[in-house]
Amino acid sequence: MWQKFCKFLLHTLGGWRVEMTVPHQDKCIICVAPHTSNWDFIIAELYYHSIGRRAGFLMKREWFFWPMGCLFRSLGGVPVERSRKTSLTDQLAERAKAAKDHFELAVTPEGTRSLSTQWKRGFYFIALKAGLPIQLYALDFPGKRIVCTKTLYPTGNVEADMREIMEYYRPYQGKYPGKFAVEEIPAVSSPAK
Repeated sequence: MWQKFCKFLLHTLGGWRVEMTVPHQDKCIICVAPHTSNWDFIIAELYYHSIGRRAGFLMKREWFFWPMGCLFRSLGGVPVERSRKTSLTDQLAERAKAAKDHFELAVTPEGTRSLSTQWKRGFYFIALKAGLPIQLYALDFPGKRIVCTKTLYPTGNVEADMREIMEYYRPYQGKYPGKFAVEEIPAVSSPAK
């Protein structure tokens, strides 16, 4: 019943369509961008519930006040303490490795709804440490499209992999296009022989 209701809200009422050309992974990191509005969270949750799946997500601890904290935890929210210097990537990688059949964690690498020209790398390091693929999801507001046409397997070459991720997201626009920018990562040229 809930799944059908989410489909109705997302597709019939909202007019969103899905372009998914890669299979869903039961254990993965879900990279979601652009992230320029609180609507991104609502659309992503509707989509994932409409396909009968559940993913955890990172959210700043300040949002976990009563009663919102109960709601966010029930949806899969993981509170993030930004002032603490503990390794959240290590904790989440260990949790992913310990999960037998299912671990899906959605992360917005921009880390904010404001304009960010340098993306956070935590999602990449969680995937790398846990040996998980990264599914690249774009929320393209002008066309009301949820797009996932690439799964990236981290190689450990952070700059090359992040450059590939940036190129993937370059054509998409968030609800507020002025708040979205892909990071410019220069290509490293091979030394001359």
